[in-house]
Amino acid sequence: MSDQEPDAAASEYETVLFAVDEHVATVTLNRPGKLNAFNQRMVDEFRDVWKRVREEDTIHAVVLRAAGERAFCTGTDVDDRIHLTENVWSQEDPGRGLSPKQNRVWKPVIAAVHGMVAGGAFYWLNDCDIVIGADDATFFDPHVSYGMTSALEPIGLARRIPLGEALRWALLGLDERMSAERAREIGLVSELVPYSRLWDRAAELARIIAAKPTAAVQGTVRAIWETHGLDRETAQALGWHYTTIGNPLGTPQVAREGFVKPRWTLR
Repeated sequence: MSDQEPDAAASEYETVLFAVDEHVATVTLNRPGKLNAFNQRMVDEFRDVWKRVREEDTIHAVVLRAAGERAFCTGTDVDDRIHLTENVWSQEDPGRGLSPKQNRVWKPVIAAVHGMVAGGAFYWLNDCDIVIGADDATFFDPHVSYGMTSALEPIGLARRIPLGEALRWALLGLDERMSAERAREIGLVSELVPYSRLWDRAAELARIIAAKPTAAVQGTVRAIWETHGLDRETAQALGWHYTTIGNPLGTPQVAREGFVKPRWTLR
């Protein structure tokens, strides 16, 4: 749709559009002719994007979205493959460059997905803080159908959704797609909207978060992610340190006197 077309002048990158407005960085996958499949250039550009997001204090939140109507991302580009060193002991997962958390980004990232969301797209989804979807989104993993082990994406996914759902997603391959409705039922996405409203809704959520004290927001994101998977007692013990670092002596950043509470919405 025309109102979903990004501004091509908004970026100096080849595969990604990058723009900042009102403390929100909008990052748009911009290979619609390739269904936004990622190649080495996109991985390299995302490393730079996440570095900018991490280091530029004017950025408080991020929206991650994709150009074109057909797909958010269909994984790696099989015609323009990722470069790997020949020494197997020196190889690393190229998807690390795509992940906000593996690039130590603690500013909240909201993913807005639509159309086909497949395979390597989960390098992003597994490590985003909020995922919302268009009602046309479908999720699938083609690896095993092509005789390839599916490992990195479902390992991350199993930390977000029930194990059985991650296994079904990986093992049925191209024979089944998870619907947007099912993705919401299991908590993969937290909200569904019509495709025409997807970008506006993601931007709205990002602006709400970006308006809050950014040190408290980043501390919250980091505390949750870095303790995720730890046993409860260890996580709670570490949690105290995040509160004292982010708010010395428990001092809030917003004075309660004169604070106007927002009009809350029910989800």
